[in-house]
Amino acid sequence: MSTRRWNGWGDEAFSLALPPQGTTFLETRIGEARPLPDATLDTVCARVPASRLSLTPGLEPLVRTDPETRVRHARGQSLPDWLALRSGELGRVPDGVAFPNSAEDVRRLMDYAREHPVQLIPYGGGTSVAGHINPGDGEAPVLTVSLSRMDRLLDLDRDSQIATFGAGTPGPLVEAQLRAHGCTLGHFPQSFELSTLGGWVAARSSGQQSLRYGRIEQLFAGGRVETLAGTLSIPTFPASSAGPDLRELVLGSEGRLGILTEAKVRVSRLPEQEGFYVVVFPSWQQARDACRELVQQRVPLSMLRLSNATETETQLALAGHPRMIHLLERYLSARGAAEGKCMMTFGVTGNARPCRQTLAQARAMSRRFGGVYLGAALGRKWAEKRFTMPYLRDALWQMGYVVDTLETATDWSNVDRLMNRIEDTLRSGLAPDHERNHVFTHLSHFYGEGCSIYTTYVFRVADSYEETLDRWKRLKHAASDCIVHNGGTISHQHGVGKDHAPYLPVEKGPLGMTALDALLRHFDPDQRLNPGTLLGQSQALAVTEEAAQP
Repeated sequence: MSTRRWNGWGDEAFSLALPPQGTTFLETRIGEARPLPDATLDTVCARVPASRLSLTPGLEPLVRTDPETRVRHARGQSLPDWLALRSGELGRVPDGVAFPNSAEDVRRLMDYAREHPVQLIPYGGGTSVAGHINPGDGEAPVLTVSLSRMDRLLDLDRDSQIATFGAGTPGPLVEAQLRAHGCTLGHFPQSFELSTLGGWVAARSSGQQSLRYGRIEQLFAGGRVETLAGTLSIPTFPASSAGPDLRELVLGSEGRLGILTEAKVRVSRLPEQEGFYVVVFPSWQQARDACRELVQQRVPLSMLRLSNATETETQLALAGHPRMIHLLERYLSARGAAEGKCMMTFGVTGNARPCRQTLAQARAMSRRFGGVYLGAALGRKWAEKRFTMPYLRDALWQMGYVVDTLETATDWSNVDRLMNRIEDTLRSGLAPDHERNHVFTHLSHFYGEGCSIYTTYVFRVADSYEETLDRWKRLKHAASDCIVHNGGTISHQHGVGKDHAPYLPVEKGPLGMTALDALLRHFDPDQRLNPGTLLGQSQALAVTEEAAQP
């Protein structure tokens, strides 16, 4: 039986290790590092205060208040969460964790919160990288609501291809239960191993194969939300012009309106075949233009990802098998793809004959831009490891390095400008500390009008947890400020949470923020549902007052 890490990512029985040349690569670019000491689970649990919950009769069987359960549900997977767990300095933890078995149980918890000064925080897979599930400031007791027991396929309408799931169903169970009926949802975020369907809806996530299946907003068809005011039921329609779409209120609401208990999603039949392939281009400009052409010409790929030159170099350095990589480098150099080369990975999914036609079309179009086709071997390697890369954070941590990511989306005309500004901001962000920051980027989701920009940065831990967190705060603020003031969205696929909330007003504007604030107050006037997430309490007030000025 697998056990989930209490202070990191995934199954504690699984780990990734850097090859020796990977260690040398990082030391050359960042410097040798020394890890910080980790707190133990026993030490952290011993510091958890007594629960302040006073449960009404009948709720006790649903709620656990033991220290370990509360610690394991206190944080997500953002870098501040990671540092809090590793240091043992968690601050506030929930006063209890509820495990409802049904929508009716969630309804009872809502009624309890309406009648008592208790804050409710919905918890899916605990994979948030934006502070969604952290207890915020305030004196009220906090009850985290884990939907882990609501993990079943409840109904499958084969004619309409609509599946109804409990919102706590994690990715692997979604696919396993659909596969038994010859279907797939096709939503594969990197957090697929742990994240849940309800979390995907709440944070407006995007899966790696969104070119074929669509983002979660294309897949979410309706469902049931328990709010403080009652139950919101959203029926499924293939299309409707009957006013604003209520699904849009739930998508991206991050637990502020209520708790999604059942999600109805549009599924597809399992494809006959699927393959992933790699092409390497001599330069960024050729690679970017090829990707834009593939998307704008509507070549029916299922997945497309483009690494810039630094990410391509980093991937090859961390891949292991140095002799094979050396031979590959020599081959690519002979074909004109040497220094500055960029790797594109793409997927082809569907029935056999259309897949052959799509592959031929993608290869021909890539050749027009100087691409060197490397076939399916590297594509298979990517597919094998696409859900395990989060484990790399633990390997780097043990060596004394921290890694974080940020993402945005922008129009094609702004891609290069924004990507370069983000990278320059991060690279120079630790200069006052005389520290280097290794920064690289890939484009991970593509649209006719633009694409997402996904940037990773690696730097050494400082001499203390406090200083390491301070370094992250400076980098995060500088990069986030750069994004929202240079034509990017503050979040393409990870949601807003608490970490991104300060930057939302730049994107939405005063009138938009006032509208969001009014919506949240309609469903939650006393701010008892995940307060501080999406729209901070003081921030909402400030924006409302600003908008009211003559």
